Amino acid sequence: MKRIKKSPWAFIVLLGIISLFSDMTHEGSRSITGPYLALLGASATVVGFVAGFGELIGYAFRLITGLIADKTKKYWTITVIGYLVNLLAVPALALAGNWQMAAVLMMLERLGRAIRNPARDTMLSYATSSVGHGKGFGIHEALDQIGAVTGPLIVGAVYYFSEDYRQSFAVLLIPAIVAISILVVARMVYPDTKGMETPDKSAVNIRFKRFYWLYLIGVSLIAAGFADYPLIAFHFTKTAQVPLHWIPAMYAIAMGVDALAAILLGRFFDKYGMKTLIISTAFSIAFAPLVFMGNFYTAILGMICWGVGMAAQESVMRAVLASVLPIEKRATGFGVFNAVFGLFWFLGSFLMGWLYDISLLWLVVFSVIIQSISIPFFIKLLKYNDDL
Repeated sequence: MKRIKKSPWAFIVLLGIISLFSDMTHEGSRSITGPYLALLGASATVVGFVAGFGELIGYAFRLITGLIADKTKKYWTITVIGYLVNLLAVPALALAGNWQMAAVLMMLERLGRAIRNPARDTMLSYATSSVGHGKGFGIHEALDQIGAVTGPLIVGAVYYFSEDYRQSFAVLLIPAIVAISILVVARMVYPDTKGMETPDKSAVNIRFKRFYWLYLIGVSLIAAGFADYPLIAFHFTKTAQVPLHWIPAMYAIAMGVDALAAILLGRFFDKYGMKTLIISTAFSIAFAPLVFMGNFYTAILGMICWGVGMAAQESVMRAVLASVLPIEKRATGFGVFNAVFGLFWFLGSFLMGWLYDISLLWLVVFSVIIQSISIPFFIKLLKYNDDL
């Protein structure tokens, strides 16, 4: 048992399994929240606002929780509280009587992620320091996305047989309980995670502040132009571009791509640094015209590109931070980064929801242009490649 406690890979995999069941829960719900809000009477603008504001909460509050985590060093306590809020809000959606109540629960689910993520990612960064940040975060994301694939498929199957969104949300209580149970076990097996940290000279050698803010601007532009799935699902529902029972499956396809791409992108990052983000951004840029301006088959291609973009956000972008953030400010650095990222995600999502009601063409143009502007920032950061 003592040897297992010191194993970075065992800890990475254990956190990945927790994320697997966690994502099975909340990503399963996200695959149908757009149509669910529409069923309850919400407009496209409302769907875009709720999705974007939920992401704003889910990211902005990480600034506060990151600061608290670094000051208190209570990484496990904060992580457990966040998972409880995040996971229990999902099955409660089955009880929502109107879109306003559903919106509140969706935001609570995002708030739980805000509470848990800086502390959890800090503990994860301790373990990945010895195996490669790209590889470690990539494996964690891959396990995470197994749940993100399974959840929408479960939800889609339940809806297919019951034609009832409430039953689809209710069944997600099962993976939520499993995730919480494994989390308790992980807390007992790994009470102290900081001992896994391996000193990283890059965090000392790099001109940290300049890199951090240039990097933050680049990824925030991607966030602004990256449509949240509830708006995409709303589009599929409204236009009948994708049959209703295929909507969760489309999300599952994207999450499957996410899982595979996370492993590949993580390995590429450990070898090639910032070039990896330039490549992933090219895929991300392509999703909007394929999803919003095409047919069923282009929608599949679009969701593949969307999945690659998500993989970069959840693996490579976190690995970059773990590579450059000083250990004593790591949770704070994750928190600040995610707060700004979330703000741009919210503004972009709200604007794209508004543009959807006006013109699909303008939505696509906005998404393509705003993400394209991020590439010069990543090219500027290529000179730091050797330090990373």
